[in-house]
Amino acid sequence: MPCPFCNPAPEDIVVANDLCYARYDIHPVSPGHLLVIPFRHVASYFDTTDEEKMAITRLIDDCRALTDRDLAPDGYNIGVNVGEVAGQNVMHVHIHFIPRSRGDAGDRGGGVRGVMPCKPE
Repeated sequence: MPCPFCNPAPEDIVVANDLCYARYDIHPVSPGHLLVIPFRHVASYFDTTDEEKMAITRLIDDCRALTDRDLAPDGYNIGVNVGEVAGQNVMHVHIHFIPRSRGDAGDRGGGVRGVMPCKPE
């Protein structure tokens, strides 16, 4: 099965730079949920080059500008799952850029610790 993040269709690319691109998540956690993805196929964030890491960071900033303009969220979660046990389903590194709105997670508060429901915040 081909990698769903390699060779993106031009209409799927929301913003891009030379080394990576962002597209909307097909199973969004919230409106505006983007994935920041290197063009080069590499499974782990830890296998990206320094240049790719810098390009990812710049693109996250571009995603924020776009999302602030279009949705004006109250906050953001930015995260990456590395490895199957951590929840990585597609073995092509991708960073989740998730806009958050006040109250969207109910009583849990929505922080990254919420991914482990058995752990106290």
